[in-house]
Amino acid sequence: MRIPLVGKEPIEAEDMGFTLIHEHLRVFSEAVRYQWPHLYNEDEELRNAVNEVKRAMQFGVKTIVDPTVMGLGRDIRFMEKVVKATGINLVAGTGIYIYVDLPFYFLNRSIDEIADLFIHDIKEGIQATSNKAGFVKIAADEPGITKDVEKVIRAAAITHKEAKVPIITHSNAHNNTGLEEQRILMEEGVDPGKILIGHLGDTDNTDYIKKIADKGSFIGLDRYGLDLFLPVDKRNETTLKLIKDGYSDRIMISHDYCCTIDWGTARPELKPKLAPRWSMALIFEDTIPFLKKNGMSEEVIDIIFKENPKKFFS
Repeated sequence: MRIPLVGKEPIEAEDMGFTLIHEHLRVFSEAVRYQWPHLYNEDEELRNAVNEVKRAMQFGVKTIVDPTVMGLGRDIRFMEKVVKATGINLVAGTGIYIYVDLPFYFLNRSIDEIADLFIHDIKEGIQATSNKAGFVKIAADEPGITKDVEKVIRAAAITHKEAKVPIITHSNAHNNTGLEEQRILMEEGVDPGKILIGHLGDTDNTDYIKKIADKGSFIGLDRYGLDLFLPVDKRNETTLKLIKDGYSDRIMISHDYCCTIDWGTARPELKPKLAPRWSMALIFEDTIPFLKKNGMSEEVIDIIFKENPKKFFS
């Protein structure tokens, strides 16, 4: 299939170019925004997103994959505004982001009914627009694979088989959720090469990361700048080791940057302490120079940022 873009005609995977695989134009708490809209300033949020995307584009970024789905405040019309202002190729997704329980709407609704919603976004369009989703996003974190989290994972697998789109996950790198996500998806018949297990770069335990890569999935070293989980220098060393050990064709690198986020743990006043360098530009300012200094060629850089996304979406 061709890759659907927000606000543009679809493209072939080979036309993605330099790709950031996991970035968020905006993240917010949907229930809070609906009830207390006075807490939010969309003009400021748009400026933040446009400025950050333009900054990334100055380094040659051509495509951004935005895994903001239900639970994170997906708003396809906001995404359209950013595309119009910047010209970026933006790939939107479908899915549900939860750590424990699904909303009450899903009580007594089946896995197939959840999958139908995802398939609707892929085949019909997102939020009553013609913009279509190009992948499914799922999540599991500290609570592990709860009953409802597993329902969403299995719904994503059904969607993959029906609509032929890849799957991006949020995982906790310290409690085995990435391996469990991969296990369940593969148990349901998902091609491991169409699974990207996210946030594995939050650990420097390369043995754990390799277990996932060795089963054929892509590994997300995709939280560069979130020092509260792992500092940049340790992330760089982990990436370098994985490349030297032959895993460059499995690696995806990004920042998981949120141009605006309303989570209490991410208040602007906390950023200087918890994530002082977090942006969509950090890998260009630090990681890529580090890799080149340590012997990595342009070919390796291209494999990670161009060839792997192309393979994943092909």
